[in-house]
Amino acid sequence: MRIDKFLKVSRLIKRRTVAKDVSDQGRVWINGREAKPSSTVKPGDELTIGFGQKNVTVRVERIAETVRKDEAGEMYTLLREEPRSSQE
Repeated sequence: MRIDKFLKVSRLIKRRTVAKDVSDQGRVWINGREAKPSSTVKPGDELTIGFGQKNVTVRVERIAETVRKDEAGEMYTLLREEPRSSQE
């Protein structure tokens, strides 16, 4: 599944266009490598997403085309949340 679609379906980011923009800006990494919106994500991958003042790292648990809102959190496991460095 494309990273921009995963971020939207898992509700880590509310809109796919925003997920695409965040990826285009170089604020999403898959297993330590910068991701483009079309990058493929699979179970077991570690994603790091740069939000405003923090970086959030999650592990992909499963992939699904659609999920109910209450099940979206089961698609990933939060590994860590840390402040962004000023160099990023």
